Amino acid sequence: MKNEKPDNIVFSDQEGYNASLLPYATNVGAPTIKTEDVVAWKTRGIHQVNKEFENKFNELKQHYKNLMEEYEWNDMVYNAKFSFEPVIGEIYHLYTADDGHHFLSLIGPTEWNKEHIATFKLNSDKKWIKLEPNERVTQNSKFW
Repeated sequence: MKNEKPDNIVFSDQEGYNASLLPYATNVGAPTIKTEDVVAWKTRGIHQVNKEFENKFNELKQHYKNLMEEYEWNDMVYNAKFSFEPVIGEIYHLYTADDGHHFLSLIGPTEWNKEHIATFKLNSDKKWIKLEPNERVTQNSKFW
């Protein structure tokens, strides 16, 4: 029978007595080695990442909604009737005519009795920016 060492002696056939070289304690009085419970850490990480993805998705969804609304307003204005070349930076008003078609005008909604849809300003990219009522007052006070 081989010369076997007791269990409490650290001996390796390749390295001999190497207890002082090991990265963990090897004697009987040493603390026990426990594996970390990483399930809780993973769960918290998954919830945090999912929340971040959800927030980003909602942000993109809102951005898409705003973009589609902007596209629909621009489509409506560009398909409206007008017999002048709009000037960049000017304020224009979109109305519904008696025949149901839309038309663009410089005349403000308080100056006549037509069905007013919205007020717009043409920017340098030739995009119609819809103005809210409080923006109209600060943009051009003669219409409001």
